[in-house]
Amino acid sequence: MTKSASTPASTPAPASQDFFTAYDALLARWPAGTAEIEVPTPYGTTRVHAYGPAGAPAVLLLHGGGSTGAVWFANAAALGTHHRVLAVDILGDAGRSVRAGRPLRTSADLMGWLDALLDGLGVRRAALLGHSYGAWIALTYALHATERVDRLVLLDPTQCFAGFRPGFLLRSLPVLVRPRKARVLAYLDRETAGTDTDPDWKRLFALAASECADRKPVVGRRPDARALRAPLLVLLAGRSGAHDPEKVAARAREAVPHARIETLPQLTHYALPTAAPAETNRLVCAFLRPDRADETDRGDETDQGDQGDQGDRGGQSRSR
Repeated sequence: MTKSASTPASTPAPASQDFFTAYDALLARWPAGTAEIEVPTPYGTTRVHAYGPAGAPAVLLLHGGGSTGAVWFANAAALGTHHRVLAVDILGDAGRSVRAGRPLRTSADLMGWLDALLDGLGVRRAALLGHSYGAWIALTYALHATERVDRLVLLDPTQCFAGFRPGFLLRSLPVLVRPRKARVLAYLDRETAGTDTDPDWKRLFALAASECADRKPVVGRRPDARALRAPLLVLLAGRSGAHDPEKVAARAREAVPHARIETLPQLTHYALPTAAPAETNRLVCAFLRPDRADETDRGDETDQGDQGDQGDRGGQSRSR
């Protein structure tokens, strides 16, 4: 693993070798040519998995809590056909990103980290795609830095338009209080029943929950999406246990009238993004590559020319 010359040597958050073996096994399923980049920020070093043409428009992928950036293995090839895919291990969560320097405690800190990350990657404007907790981060950032977000895709977003179902919180409590691997796997099996959710990802998630002891994801208030300018696609899991998808859809339409909202009826919350990836990829890719007529209607020029050096400027990389 190559480190940036400006970044002190550091190691990821304490976790077992089993966790890193499972992480690397999932990452090995990414397409050939994927580069591993480490980007120094004032809050620590961020691991980014990069795939696709270096000069193409950027799409930054933000995973759900505990999933790591490796979770997008079934999406990278499709998204990377016309975009530079930049999948992040969110700082403070499980993975190979390492906290150091300034504390990462508040939503403002999280926004500062993303500002620094995009700067380090040489990306001035990008599309953002987030799942669950990553969707909350993506929406919050789109409201924080409107000039940097071209398009926004939220996969079964939590704490963006509606709260959690009480039953979901009750079912999740045991794995939060005592997150043993077997208990987390049983929980995931229940929450993804009837879907083809990837078993390798489920194992990695269970190891992240049970063995990454110093995970401290930053949480904050529900964002007010009414000020959102960027085109928005919301993909909802029709069988989501996390929240009521119909309520989420209604509140998203009310807050963002221009939003496109689709439901994947067979999927559950944790099934995204590994289950039924072909349909998810089709909807996301179509949204990310429109005819751009809506850009003219908004009077907001897409700044693709700003992205020519992305993925190579802020950190050192290696390709697989």
